[in-house]
Amino acid sequence: MSHKNMAYSGPTTSKAEDTDPFPQTGSVQQERRKQSGTMTSLSAATHGFQGKRFSSPEIKVTTPHPVGLFTIELPESRKESRLEPFEPHDHRKVAHPTTNMETLFHLLKGSLGTGILAMPNAFYRAGYVLGAAGTLFIGVLCTYCIHQLVKCEIELCRRRRIASLNYPDTASAAMEDGPRVFQKCAPYAGHVVNAFLILYQLGTCCVYVVFVSRNIKEVVDEYHETKLDVRLYMVMLLLPLILINWVRNLKLLAPFSTLANLLTFIGFGITLYYILNDIPNISTRNPIGAVRDFPLFFGMVLFALEAIGVILPLENNMKTPKSFGGTFGVLNRAMLLIITLYVGMGFFGYIKYGSGALGSITLNLPADEILAQSVRVILAIAIFVTHGLQCYVAVDITWNHYLLTKFQKHSHKFVLEYVVRTCLVLVTFLLAVAIPNLELFISLFGALCLSALGIAFPAIIETSTLWYSLKTTSSFCRMLARNTFLVAFSLFGLVVGTYTSLSGIIHTFFT
Repeated sequence: MSHKNMAYSGPTTSKAEDTDPFPQTGSVQQERRKQSGTMTSLSAATHGFQGKRFSSPEIKVTTPHPVGLFTIELPESRKESRLEPFEPHDHRKVAHPTTNMETLFHLLKGSLGTGILAMPNAFYRAGYVLGAAGTLFIGVLCTYCIHQLVKCEIELCRRRRIASLNYPDTASAAMEDGPRVFQKCAPYAGHVVNAFLILYQLGTCCVYVVFVSRNIKEVVDEYHETKLDVRLYMVMLLLPLILINWVRNLKLLAPFSTLANLLTFIGFGITLYYILNDIPNISTRNPIGAVRDFPLFFGMVLFALEAIGVILPLENNMKTPKSFGGTFGVLNRAMLLIITLYVGMGFFGYIKYGSGALGSITLNLPADEILAQSVRVILAIAIFVTHGLQCYVAVDITWNHYLLTKFQKHSHKFVLEYVVRTCLVLVTFLLAVAIPNLELFISLFGALCLSALGIAFPAIIETSTLWYSLKTTSSFCRMLARNTFLVAFSLFGLVVGTYTSLSGIIHTFFT
C-alpha cells in the first residue's frame, strides 16, 4: 500500500523481564553453532545492527574451549527459568493497545489512497479479466508473505526471549540464525531493509507531489484562462511541503491526519458515484491487455496492495495479538476487504473510462461539475497532509537511526535536522518535477521496492529462520522450493517492472 499513514515504526524491540543470554534453540542449531566456533548475537537491539549481545550480571562466562564455544554457568533459578516456554505476546507492555477492530480499520485506512485511484489504469494495461485475476493473485501472495514475516518475528522473539522486533531487526535476527552464508549478511540485513523503506517512502512522497499538483491544476484550469504547467503548481507547493515536514512531533499532525482520513472516505464515495453511473457495455473493453504493459500492471498493483511496512507495528501494538493471524484473523479479513475494494475500483473504473483511464481516476471526472471539482480538492488536501506522515518515516530512519549518533554533541544539531528534513522534501520535489507522471512513478516504486520488501525479504527471512529447525527433510524441501519461487518471482517482477517503468520515464523525459 503506497499510502499508509505509517509505513515504518521506530525501535520496538523490548526485553523480557527474565532475559536469557542465549536463545533456547533446537539441538541441530546448537550443534551448528558449536561447529562454527561462535555463539551468534541475539538481536540487533538498535537500528545500528551491531549484533549487541544481551548480558546479565548473574551469568559467569568462563574461558572458551579450543573450538570457541563458551561455557555458561547459570544460577539454579536461571537454569529453571531458561527451560520455561516463552510467549512473546505475554511480555508486551503497550500503553494504549488497539482492539481487533481498530487494527482492521488501521489496515483499511492505510490502503485507501493514491494506489487504489490508479487501479483503473492498471486494469487498462492488463484487461479486465487478467486484471481481476492478477490483482487477486498478487493480493493472496502479499497476504501469505505478511503471514511469513509475522510468524518469523514471533519465532525469533521466542528464541531470544524478548517481546517484539520490528522489520529491520527481524531481518537481522533471522540472518543470525540461518546458514553460515546468511550469518555473514546479518550485520547488513537491517540496513538493506531500511534502505528500501527510505526509497519506498520517498517514492510515495513523489507520487503525492504529482497527485496534489495535477488535481489542483485541473480545478484551477476550469476557472482560469491561462493554463499553467503542472510543474509550476509543484513549485507553489514546495514551501508548504517543507513547512509541514518541519513538524517534529507527530502528535501535532494527528488532528490533521484524522481530518485527512475523513476527507479521503468522502472523496472515494463521490468518486464511486461517478464511476457506477451510466457504465458502458463490458463488450467495449479488452479482457486481456498488451503483454508489454503487464510489468506496469504488476508494479501498480504491488504499490497499491502492499502493507508490509506497517504490519509489525500494528501486530506489536494489539491488545490480543494472537488474533492477528489465523484463517479468520484480522489480517485475512482486512486483506479480503482490501482486495475486493481494489478489484471493484479497477474493474468498474476501467469499464467506465476504458483506455482513457488516467493515473488517478479523479482526473477522469467531469471538469465542469462542482461535485467532481470538490473531489479533487478534498483528496488533494488529504494527500498533502499525508505527505508529512510519509516523509516523517524517511526522516526518522535517516536522522534518528543514522545521522543523530554522529551529530549528538554538535552545537547545531537541531539546525542540521531541519536541513535533513528540507533536503528529503527537495528530493521528492525534484523527482516529481522531472517526471510528473503518476502511473509510471507508481509502477516504478511498486516494482522496485515492494517486490523486495513485500515478497522477497519475507521469503528469505523464513528460509533463514527455519533452516535448522524443520524436523523432516520433506518439510525443509517444501519450504525451500516455496521460498525459492517467491524470491524468483519477486526478482523477475523487480527487474522487468523497474526496466519497463524506467523506459517509460526516460521516454517521457526526452520527448
